Amino acid sequence: MSISTEPLALSLAIFYSFVAFYYAVFIGRHQRKYGECSAVHMGTKFSLHWWNHLTFRVFRIIIWSVCVLRLFVPSVDNYLGLFTWTAPGVAWVGFAMLSLGFALAIATHHQMLEHWRSGIDSDYRGELVTQGLFAFTRNPAFIGVAIAQIGFFLALPSVFSFICMLVGLTALRIQTYLEENHLNLKFGNEYTLYCQSVPRWL
Repeated sequence: MSISTEPLALSLAIFYSFVAFYYAVFIGRHQRKYGECSAVHMGTKFSLHWWNHLTFRVFRIIIWSVCVLRLFVPSVDNYLGLFTWTAPGVAWVGFAMLSLGFALAIATHHQMLEHWRSGIDSDYRGELVTQGLFAFTRNPAFIGVAIAQIGFFLALPSVFSFICMLVGLTALRIQTYLEENHLNLKFGNEYTLYCQSVPRWL
């Protein structure tokens, strides 16, 4: 079995493998450093939060699997519904957006330090983060993920990546709604004032 040497296919496989490795290490170090039993919170089983978190997680695994499988089984492309109307260079613009979005997301994670969580931690007693990137937008990490989702579609323009983009953007929208409700209940007037001075997106 030969490995594809197509530059963009190789770049996508390496990129998503690195993302998977990064988060496995980041979450593990976060939990050891800050003494958390878990930094990942999916919410009550079968709740909207749980389903949303699970959907996003499953699609990340599917995207990684497809990108890696394409290296070893190029015929996988026959089942992705590839588009052929894109202009030359668009795919690499997409890859650049993918990288930029990921960089923005991890910059946000590191800025939050011990306050970072994946999902909503109802028992957390921390403070409202309003500095740094959060002084410009209430959802810098989600903006990064959204840019990356659009970038993936451009990097691998297909029915498959279009569906992934729609699912990803919908999941982000739902998660934003859930987290805003949580923060409003937790911080009350402090969060209301923050929302009045900082936009949800940009």
